[in-house]
Amino acid sequence: MGIGEKIRDFIAPVDEDDEQEQLELDQDEASAVSPYEKGTLQSSSTITANTNIVLFEPRNFDEAEEIGNHIKNKRACCVNLHRMPSEYRQRIIDFLSGVVYGVDGSIKKVGENVILCSPKNLQVGGDINLNSDEY
Repeated sequence: MGIGEKIRDFIAPVDEDDEQEQLELDQDEASAVSPYEKGTLQSSSTITANTNIVLFEPRNFDEAEEIGNHIKNKRACCVNLHRMPSEYRQRIIDFLSGVVYGVDGSIKKVGENVILCSPKNLQVGGDINLNSDEY
């Protein structure tokens, strides 16, 4: 035990039990990751080569790269952003807009917090009216 530790223990003694509890709390906080940071990325192996449209419900920004890879591989992606925090929604839309621009595709809003990203080889026709007061 060094002199600094002796002085600290003299000025503010700490019980070993309190120290252990604090250490456990710090470990719990470190392991407590929000569900958006954990993500629930599904395996890409379930998507076959002849799939034309892939559905996503991302929970963190890291999943945007996988969505972008599908767009680059000429697959349309329907992305439901309901489970993403609002500050990440705009980031993922901006990222996917760049990917779609890079492959000369299109991006359309098909619902509240739902977008459809399609590459150049898959054209999307028609419009969806998102105003609830018009029929």
